[in-house]
Amino acid sequence: MYQEAADSVIQGLVEPCPDGAHPSCVSPAALTTARQSSLTSSLSDHLVGKDPQAMRTGQRQNKGMRTRLGCLSHKSDSCSDFTAILPDKPNRALKRLSTEEATRWADSFDVLLSHKYGVAAFRAFLKTEFSEENLEFWLACEEFKKTRSTTKLVSKAHRIFEEFVDVQAPREVNIDFQTREETRKNMQEPSLTCFDQAQGKVHSLMEKDSYPRFLRSKMYLDLLTQSQRRLS
Repeated sequence: MYQEAADSVIQGLVEPCPDGAHPSCVSPAALTTARQSSLTSSLSDHLVGKDPQAMRTGQRQNKGMRTRLGCLSHKSDSCSDFTAILPDKPNRALKRLSTEEATRWADSFDVLLSHKYGVAAFRAFLKTEFSEENLEFWLACEEFKKTRSTTKLVSKAHRIFEEFVDVQAPREVNIDFQTREETRKNMQEPSLTCFDQAQGKVHSLMEKDSYPRFLRSKMYLDLLTQSQRRLS
């Protein structure tokens, strides 16, 4: 019943999902029939006077847009088509993902984060819950810790703070006031550890909240089913 969901998730495992708008900018209540019609009309108008091939391409894009809007207007556990929010380039990720690897993601949250396919699948799940900024911030902090140039360290620190931590940041993460202010003070003299407190808070939030839901989701269960079928 949910095979399409699993296929779509596996399809996006090799390449991470492209960055999108801040999740708070997309409200399920706002995804109305009028909005869908407006987008459909705009795409159709753009294709006026095009050749037949372009028209067919436009029709496929039109259908994909309706799928995207319909998917984003539902909770992750009830949505059965994740194609619209994942890269649509074909790949052979399924052949690389073993049942043992996918099963190990349930051992601990850190095990999931240590596996590139696990991170990609978890990112796809978070996008359906409009909370992918938490994972993106955690990953940005991990990459930030690898910085060796002092000049680059300062600029990277301010960029991460402005994108994820500051009040009303484009992809503001959910942390408490004290942690946010402590991180702000750290921006006066950025160091490799200036985001440790905030990163720890976000890690804990994902581990206690999003991660258990991911393990219970149809997305993850169907990934396991698909990998088992491949071996049988």
